[in-house]
Amino acid sequence: SSLGVEVGLLKGDLSKRERDRVLEQITDGTIHVVVGTQALIQESVTFGNLGLVVIDEQHRFGVLQRASLREKGPREKRLICATSSEESSLLCTPDVLVMTATPIPRTLSLTIYGDLNVSIIDELPPGRQEIKTEWVREKGRSDLYSQLQQEIEKGQQVYIVYPLVEESEKLEEIKAATEMANHLQNEVFPNRRVGLLHGRMKSPEKRTVMIDFKAAMIDILVSTTVIEVGVDIPNATIMVIENAERFGLAQLHQLRGRVGRGQHQSWCYLIASPKSEDG
Repeated sequence: SSLGVEVGLLKGDLSKRERDRVLEQITDGTIHVVVGTQALIQESVTFGNLGLVVIDEQHRFGVLQRASLREKGPREKRLICATSSEESSLLCTPDVLVMTATPIPRTLSLTIYGDLNVSIIDELPPGRQEIKTEWVREKGRSDLYSQLQQEIEKGQQVYIVYPLVEESEKLEEIKAATEMANHLQNEVFPNRRVGLLHGRMKSPEKRTVMIDFKAAMIDILVSTTVIEVGVDIPNATIMVIENAERFGLAQLHQLRGRVGRGQHQSWCYLIASPKSEDG
């Protein structure tokens, strides 16, 4: 606010009154910078004069979604020539900056064929250490749990990610977040605070869990892939991914990026006993 820049927020769970007020301010230009979710792509959103679009976590948006946001810019600007009084029109689209830490195929192909100017940030922020990544088989689970205990005793926090929310009869060997959160709390880490986060929880519930985790009121956060992006907890130093063969490489890359965000050494453990060649 000290810069005299008005910033607005647009997301899906705003009340109708709040949403209408924000939409009106976006249209009349009262808001200079709009931060939002996919709600910004809806037809009801009209920008007064859109000049720059920044799309974070580009891989989470579809090609058409990104294009529709770009098309919300001014379609035509009237230009008056400096040397004469003639008017001419110029088709204008906003500048677009897309950002991602996930090497997805479409981004790579756009880079190769020259449709994007590319900047690569190829170094870690100062003070960060490289994340150590290891494959753990089922027989190594007790040693892994011992390391989790040691890290928590040092005051650090842990993520444990599962591919499912609840157990499935069809995928009996795949561990599920809700059952495992109870198991970890009651039988493995009875003296630690275990939290649970998954996509079926309501927004306020999810927000409460993340606030508690950020405040270090939760030692171990059991989760599904809802923590894949946009979660920044510098105190979390271990990421455990169960049934890692069930995730894609881009997902594993993103999940690993949830740790190593502070000054401490961090680890990512992939627990898997794959049967197939792909696995």
